[in-house]
Amino acid sequence: MKDRRLRQAQRNKRKNVREAQSFKDKVIETLKSIGFALGAVIILNSFVLASFQVPTGSMENTVMAGDLLFVNKFIYGGTTPPTIPLLGILFGKEIEIPYVRTPGFRDPEQGDVIVFIFPGNRDSVKAREFQYYLKRCVAVAGDTLEIRQKKVYVNGKLYPNPPGVRFSTLPKPPDDINPRLFPPGKPWNEDNYGPLRIPKKGDVIPLSRENIIEWLIFIRREGHTVGLQGDQILIDGKPRTSYVVERDYVFGMGDNRDDSLDSRFWGFIPMENVVGTPMIVYWSWDPNIPIFNLVKKLSSIRFERIGTIIE
Repeated sequence: MKDRRLRQAQRNKRKNVREAQSFKDKVIETLKSIGFALGAVIILNSFVLASFQVPTGSMENTVMAGDLLFVNKFIYGGTTPPTIPLLGILFGKEIEIPYVRTPGFRDPEQGDVIVFIFPGNRDSVKAREFQYYLKRCVAVAGDTLEIRQKKVYVNGKLYPNPPGVRFSTLPKPPDDINPRLFPPGKPWNEDNYGPLRIPKKGDVIPLSRENIIEWLIFIRREGHTVGLQGDQILIDGKPRTSYVVERDYVFGMGDNRDDSLDSRFWGFIPMENVVGTPMIVYWSWDPNIPIFNLVKKLSSIRFERIGTIIE
Protein backbone atom coordinates (compact mmCIF):
# COMPACT_ATOMS: atom_id res chain seq x y z
CA MET A 1 0.00 0.00 0.00
CA LYS A 2 2.80 2.37 0.93
CA ASP A 3 4.67 1.58 -2.31
CA ARG A 4 1.52 2.22 -4.33
CA ARG A 5 1.03 5.63 -2.74
CA LEU A 6 4.69 6.46 -3.37
CA ARG A 7 4.43 5.50 -7.05
CA GLN A 8 1.24 7.55 -7.40
CA ALA A 9 2.92 10.54 -5.79
CA GLN A 10 5.84 10.20 -8.20
CA ARG A 11 3.48 10.00 -11.17
CA ASN A 12 1.62 13.09 -9.95
CA LYS A 13 4.91 14.92 -9.53
CA ARG A 14 6.02 14.03 -13.07
CA LYS A 15 2.62 15.12 -14.38
CA ASN A 16 2.87 18.45 -12.57
CA VAL A 17 6.38 18.96 -13.96
CA ARG A 18 5.14 18.23 -17.49
CA GLU A 19 2.19 20.60 -17.06
CA ALA A 20 4.46 23.33 -15.68
CA GLN A 21 6.91 22.78 -18.55
CA SER A 22 4.05 22.82 -21.04
CA PHE A 23 2.72 26.09 -19.58
CA LYS A 24 6.23 27.59 -19.68
CA ASP A 25 6.64 26.53 -23.31
CA LYS A 26 3.29 28.08 -24.19
CA VAL A 27 4.26 31.36 -22.51
CA ILE A 28 7.59 31.41 -24.36
CA GLU A 29 5.91 30.66 -27.69
CA THR A 30 3.31 33.37 -27.05
CA LEU A 31 6.00 35.92 -26.20
CA LYS A 32 7.94 34.92 -29.32
CA SER A 33 4.83 35.41 -31.45
CA ILE A 34 4.13 38.79 -29.88
CA GLY A 35 7.76 39.83 -30.36
CA PHE A 36 7.74 38.72 -34.00
CA ALA A 37 4.48 40.54 -34.69
CA LEU A 38 5.69 43.68 -32.92
CA GLY A 39 8.96 43.58 -34.85
CA ALA A 40 7.10 43.19 -38.14
CA VAL A 41 4.84 46.14 -37.30
CA ILE A 42 7.85 48.32 -36.36
CA ILE A 43 9.66 47.43 -39.61
CA LEU A 44 6.53 48.03 -41.70
CA ASN A 45 5.77 51.30 -39.91
CA SER A 46 9.37 52.51 -40.19
CA PHE A 47 10.21 51.65 -43.77
CA VAL A 48 7.05 51.02 -45.80
CA LEU A 49 3.70 52.35 -44.56
CA ALA A 50 2.65 54.42 -41.56
CA SER A 51 -0.48 56.03 -40.17
CA PHE A 52 -0.75 59.77 -39.53
CA GLN A 53 -3.53 61.83 -37.95
CA VAL A 54 -3.93 65.38 -39.23
CA PRO A 55 -3.72 67.62 -36.13
CA THR A 56 -4.67 71.06 -37.50
CA GLY A 57 -6.50 72.77 -40.34
CA SER A 58 -3.36 74.20 -41.97
CA MET A 59 -3.79 71.96 -45.04
CA GLU A 60 -7.54 72.41 -45.57
CA ASN A 61 -9.17 71.65 -47.95
CA THR A 62 -6.65 69.07 -49.13
CA VAL A 63 -6.84 67.27 -45.81
CA MET A 64 -8.95 68.06 -42.77
CA ALA A 65 -8.16 68.07 -39.06
CA GLY A 66 -9.17 64.63 -37.83
CA ASP A 67 -8.33 62.81 -41.08
CA LEU A 68 -6.31 59.63 -40.58
CA LEU A 69 -3.96 58.97 -43.48
CA PHE A 70 -1.85 56.13 -44.78
CA VAL A 71 1.65 57.50 -45.45
CA ASN A 72 3.96 56.03 -48.10
CA LYS A 73 7.43 55.98 -46.47
CA PHE A 74 8.96 53.73 -49.11
CA ILE A 75 9.02 56.38 -51.85
CA TYR A 76 11.57 58.69 -50.16
CA GLY A 77 13.31 55.92 -48.18
CA GLY A 78 12.09 54.62 -44.83
CA THR A 79 13.65 55.67 -41.54
CA THR A 80 14.06 54.07 -38.16
CA PRO A 81 11.84 55.51 -35.43
CA PRO A 82 13.55 57.90 -32.98
CA THR A 83 12.75 55.57 -30.08
CA ILE A 84 11.67 51.96 -29.60
CA PRO A 85 7.89 51.81 -29.08
CA LEU A 86 6.59 50.62 -25.66
CA LEU A 87 10.04 50.59 -24.01
CA GLY A 88 9.44 54.12 -22.75
CA ILE A 89 6.38 52.82 -20.91
CA LEU A 90 8.21 49.78 -19.54
CA PHE A 91 11.39 51.56 -18.42
CA GLY A 92 10.04 55.02 -17.62
CA LYS A 93 12.08 56.81 -20.29
CA GLU A 94 12.42 56.75 -24.06
CA ILE A 95 15.31 54.73 -25.46
CA GLU A 96 16.80 56.37 -28.56
CA ILE A 97 18.09 54.24 -31.42
CA PRO A 98 20.53 55.13 -34.24
CA TYR A 99 19.08 56.95 -37.26
CA VAL A 100 19.03 54.74 -40.36
CA ARG A 101 17.49 55.63 -43.73
CA THR A 102 16.98 53.20 -46.59
CA PRO A 103 17.40 54.35 -50.21
CA GLY A 104 14.23 55.76 -51.74
CA PHE A 105 12.89 55.89 -55.29
CA ARG A 106 13.13 59.69 -55.44
CA ASP A 107 13.48 62.87 -53.42
CA PRO A 108 10.52 65.11 -52.55
CA GLU A 109 9.44 67.24 -55.50
CA GLN A 110 7.65 70.55 -55.84
CA GLY A 111 3.95 69.97 -55.24
CA ASP A 112 4.32 66.84 -53.08
CA VAL A 113 2.38 66.73 -49.82
CA ILE A 114 4.99 65.65 -47.27
CA VAL A 115 5.04 64.32 -43.73
CA PHE A 116 8.17 65.35 -41.85
CA ILE A 117 9.73 65.67 -38.43
CA PHE A 118 9.26 69.25 -37.23
CA PRO A 119 12.74 70.88 -37.09
CA GLY A 120 11.84 73.40 -34.37
CA ASN A 121 10.66 76.97 -34.06
CA ARG A 122 12.54 79.79 -35.76
CA ASP A 123 14.71 80.70 -32.78
CA SER A 124 15.25 77.17 -31.44
CA VAL A 125 18.03 74.78 -32.44
CA LYS A 126 15.82 71.79 -31.62
CA ALA A 127 12.10 71.23 -31.32
CA ARG A 128 10.82 71.02 -27.75
CA GLU A 129 9.16 67.70 -28.51
CA PHE A 130 9.13 65.15 -31.29
CA GLN A 131 6.29 65.94 -33.72
CA TYR A 132 5.27 65.02 -37.24
CA TYR A 133 3.99 67.84 -39.44
CA LEU A 134 2.17 67.83 -42.77
CA LYS A 135 2.70 70.52 -45.43
CA ARG A 136 3.06 70.88 -49.18
CA CYS A 137 6.57 71.10 -50.63
CA VAL A 138 6.59 74.27 -52.74
CA ALA A 139 10.35 74.52 -53.36
CA VAL A 140 13.34 72.17 -53.14
CA ALA A 141 17.07 72.59 -52.60
CA GLY A 142 18.56 75.11 -55.03
CA ASP A 143 15.24 76.79 -55.85
CA THR A 144 14.55 80.48 -55.25
CA LEU A 145 11.13 81.19 -53.76
CA GLU A 146 9.26 84.48 -53.70
CA ILE A 147 5.70 85.42 -52.75
CA ARG A 148 4.24 88.56 -54.31
CA GLN A 149 0.74 89.64 -53.35
CA LYS A 150 -0.08 86.06 -52.28
CA LYS A 151 1.16 84.57 -55.57
CA VAL A 152 4.00 82.06 -55.19
CA TYR A 153 6.90 82.16 -57.64
CA VAL A 154 9.64 79.53 -57.83
CA ASN A 155 12.70 80.35 -59.93
CA GLY A 156 10.78 83.27 -61.39
CA LYS A 157 7.84 81.14 -62.57
CA LEU A 158 4.34 81.30 -61.14
CA TYR A 159 3.68 78.24 -58.97
CA PRO A 160 0.28 76.73 -59.87
CA ASN A 161 -2.05 76.55 -56.90
CA PRO A 162 -3.04 73.02 -55.85
CA PRO A 163 -6.74 72.12 -56.23
CA GLY A 164 -7.44 72.39 -52.49
CA VAL A 165 -5.57 75.63 -51.81
CA ARG A 166 -7.43 78.17 -49.71
CA PHE A 167 -6.67 81.83 -48.94
CA SER A 168 -8.30 85.25 -48.88
CA THR A 169 -8.04 87.36 -52.02
CA LEU A 170 -6.91 90.49 -50.20
CA PRO A 171 -3.12 90.47 -49.59
CA LYS A 172 -1.35 92.38 -46.87
CA PRO A 173 0.48 95.50 -48.07
CA PRO A 174 4.25 94.94 -48.41
CA ASP A 175 5.04 97.49 -45.70
CA ASP A 176 2.96 95.55 -43.12
CA ILE A 177 6.05 93.72 -41.83
CA ASN A 178 5.69 90.60 -39.69
CA PRO A 179 8.69 90.32 -37.33
CA ARG A 180 7.81 86.68 -36.49
CA LEU A 181 8.75 85.40 -39.94
CA PHE A 182 11.83 83.45 -40.97
CA PRO A 183 14.57 84.48 -41.34
CA PRO A 184 14.69 87.07 -38.56
CA GLY A 185 15.32 90.65 -39.56
CA LYS A 186 13.77 90.54 -43.03
CA PRO A 187 11.17 93.23 -43.95
CA TRP A 188 8.61 90.69 -45.19
CA ASN A 189 5.13 89.39 -44.42
CA GLU A 190 3.26 86.16 -45.26
CA ASP A 191 1.89 87.55 -48.56
CA ASN A 192 5.04 89.36 -49.70
CA TYR A 193 8.00 87.15 -48.93
CA GLY A 194 11.49 86.68 -50.35
CA PRO A 195 13.21 86.15 -52.66
CA LEU A 196 14.83 83.36 -50.67
CA ARG A 197 17.10 80.57 -51.94
CA ILE A 198 16.43 77.11 -50.51
CA PRO A 199 19.83 75.84 -49.29
CA LYS A 200 21.48 73.05 -51.24
CA LYS A 201 24.39 70.93 -50.08
CA GLY A 202 27.59 72.70 -51.16
CA ASP A 203 26.07 76.20 -51.29
CA VAL A 204 28.48 78.86 -50.00
CA ILE A 205 26.79 81.46 -47.80
CA PRO A 206 28.72 84.73 -47.31
CA LEU A 207 28.69 85.74 -43.66
CA SER A 208 28.93 89.18 -42.11
CA ARG A 209 28.07 90.87 -38.87
CA GLU A 210 24.97 92.23 -40.60
CA ASN A 211 23.52 88.91 -41.81
CA ILE A 212 24.68 86.44 -39.15
CA ILE A 213 21.33 86.82 -37.34
CA GLU A 214 19.67 85.21 -40.40
CA TRP A 215 21.96 82.17 -40.39
CA LEU A 216 22.81 81.69 -36.71
CA ILE A 217 20.20 79.01 -35.92
CA PHE A 218 20.61 77.39 -39.34
CA ILE A 219 24.34 76.82 -38.80
CA ARG A 220 23.79 75.62 -35.24
CA ARG A 221 21.18 73.13 -36.48
CA GLU A 222 23.86 71.70 -38.75
CA GLY A 223 25.87 70.93 -35.64
CA HIS A 224 28.26 73.87 -35.26
CA THR A 225 28.90 76.55 -32.67
CA VAL A 226 28.64 80.18 -33.74
CA GLY A 227 30.10 83.20 -31.99
CA LEU A 228 31.20 86.79 -32.49
CA GLN A 229 34.58 88.26 -31.62
CA GLY A 230 34.64 91.92 -32.51
CA ASP A 231 33.78 92.01 -36.21
CA GLN A 232 34.80 88.40 -36.72
CA ILE A 233 32.37 85.51 -36.98
CA LEU A 234 33.58 82.33 -35.32
CA ILE A 235 32.33 78.90 -36.38
CA ASP A 236 33.56 76.13 -34.11
CA GLY A 237 35.96 78.70 -32.67
CA LYS A 238 37.58 79.61 -36.01
CA PRO A 239 37.16 82.90 -37.94
CA ARG A 240 34.97 82.48 -41.01
CA THR A 241 33.67 84.79 -43.74
CA SER A 242 31.45 82.13 -45.32
CA TYR A 243 29.72 78.85 -44.54
CA VAL A 244 29.33 75.75 -46.73
CA VAL A 245 25.88 74.14 -46.44
CA GLU A 246 26.08 70.47 -45.45
CA ARG A 247 22.55 69.24 -46.24
CA ASP A 248 19.71 69.66 -48.72
CA TYR A 249 16.49 71.37 -47.64
CA VAL A 250 12.92 71.91 -48.81
CA PHE A 251 10.38 74.67 -48.14
CA GLY A 252 6.89 73.69 -46.97
CA MET A 253 3.65 75.68 -46.89
CA GLY A 254 0.11 74.85 -45.85
CA ASP A 255 -2.63 74.81 -48.49
CA ASN A 256 -4.71 76.88 -46.05
CA ARG A 257 -2.27 79.73 -46.60
CA ASP A 258 -3.75 82.29 -44.20
CA ASP A 259 -3.99 79.84 -41.32
CA SER A 260 -0.73 77.91 -41.56
CA LEU A 261 2.43 78.13 -39.47
CA ASP A 262 4.94 76.79 -41.97
CA SER A 263 8.41 77.41 -43.39
CA ARG A 264 7.59 81.10 -43.69
CA PHE A 265 7.58 81.18 -39.89
CA TRP A 266 10.11 78.56 -38.74
CA GLY A 267 12.39 77.93 -41.70
CA PHE A 268 13.72 75.21 -43.95
CA ILE A 269 12.97 71.50 -43.60
CA PRO A 270 16.07 69.25 -43.76
CA MET A 271 15.63 66.59 -46.43
CA GLU A 272 16.47 63.91 -43.87
CA ASN A 273 13.44 65.01 -41.81
CA VAL A 274 11.02 64.14 -44.61
CA VAL A 275 9.57 60.69 -43.88
CA GLY A 276 6.87 60.16 -46.49
CA THR A 277 3.91 61.35 -48.50
CA PRO A 278 0.26 60.65 -47.59
CA MET A 279 -1.73 58.53 -50.03
CA ILE A 280 -5.31 58.13 -48.84
CA VAL A 281 -7.73 59.01 -46.04
CA TYR A 282 -8.75 55.77 -44.33
CA TRP A 283 -10.78 57.35 -41.50
CA SER A 284 -12.06 60.79 -40.55
CA TRP A 285 -13.97 62.31 -37.67
CA ASP A 286 -14.12 65.47 -35.56
CA PRO A 287 -10.91 65.68 -33.48
CA ASN A 288 -12.45 68.15 -31.05
CA ILE A 289 -14.97 65.65 -29.65
CA PRO A 290 -13.48 63.57 -26.80
CA ILE A 291 -13.48 59.80 -27.29
CA PHE A 292 -15.39 59.20 -24.04
CA ASN A 293 -18.37 60.96 -25.66
CA LEU A 294 -18.65 57.92 -27.91
CA VAL A 295 -22.10 58.52 -29.40
CA LYS A 296 -21.26 62.07 -30.46
CA LYS A 297 -17.80 60.98 -31.62
CA LEU A 298 -19.24 58.25 -33.83
CA SER A 299 -21.88 60.60 -35.21
CA SER A 300 -19.06 62.91 -36.34
CA ILE A 301 -17.56 60.31 -38.71
CA ARG A 302 -17.06 61.92 -42.12
CA PHE A 303 -17.84 58.99 -44.40
CA GLU A 304 -17.46 61.16 -47.49
CA ARG A 305 -13.78 61.70 -46.59
CA ILE A 306 -12.93 58.00 -46.32
CA GLY A 307 -11.12 56.84 -49.45
CA THR A 308 -10.08 60.36 -50.50
CA ILE A 309 -6.82 60.30 -52.49
CA ILE A 310 -4.32 62.97 -51.39
CA GLU A 311 -3.02 65.11 -54.26
